[in-house]
Amino acid sequence: MIVVGGKVVFTELSELVDPEHTALLIIDMQCDFIEPQGRFGELGIDLSMYAESRPRVRELLAAARDSDALVVHVQNTALANRMSDSSAQIRFNLKMHEGSRGSAPALTYTIPGTPGHSFAPGFEPNDDELVVRKYRSSGFWGTNLDMLLRSNEIKTVVISGCTTEGCVESTARDAMFNDYYVVIAEDCVASDDRAQHDASMLLMRHRFDVAQAAEIGKAWRNARVYPEKG
Repeated sequence: MIVVGGKVVFTELSELVDPEHTALLIIDMQCDFIEPQGRFGELGIDLSMYAESRPRVRELLAAARDSDALVVHVQNTALANRMSDSSAQIRFNLKMHEGSRGSAPALTYTIPGTPGHSFAPGFEPNDDELVVRKYRSSGFWGTNLDMLLRSNEIKTVVISGCTTEGCVESTARDAMFNDYYVVIAEDCVASDDRAQHDASMLLMRHRFDVAQAAEIGKAWRNARVYPEKG
């Protein structure tokens, strides 16, 4: 750590992801996005990056649970009959999915009560874990995420899930704007568009701390084995 302007600033990964003040955010690991039978899979969208990242996200989730880091499952949600969609949000949807929907109307997905809204197998929350529903790309916008993090004295968020250039990056930016340290679990984020994933990661490496799941897990294990002495 360093001191700047009289303020202590974490600089080492072990400091940043200390489980006593760290939350793992798992973004949108839901059936409509990452399962072949979900909405995106039905449309023929490329899910290969999700298939690659899923085992690593599960391993990171297990490591967080073992270390007692706070776990927050962020759940994309859209109300039926577009009750949660403004006209601007619909236009955003049309642009975002232009390449996959063809001439079809704006896509609908992750509607409560449908199988696609559910968390994919292996990512179901434990009873004592937090679930935050969001209606926009960012996990912070219009949700109680900030309140829950502050209530649990969280300083750092480790971000995983999908999609890299969308909900992951949006949540990361808002986390930083809300004064949280941000660590992107690089091999635990994915997209259905590798070019956009790469572009987003290029940007985020210049703004946030980036680490592999194994590095984060090792820091959590070390914190458990070698707790700081008071």
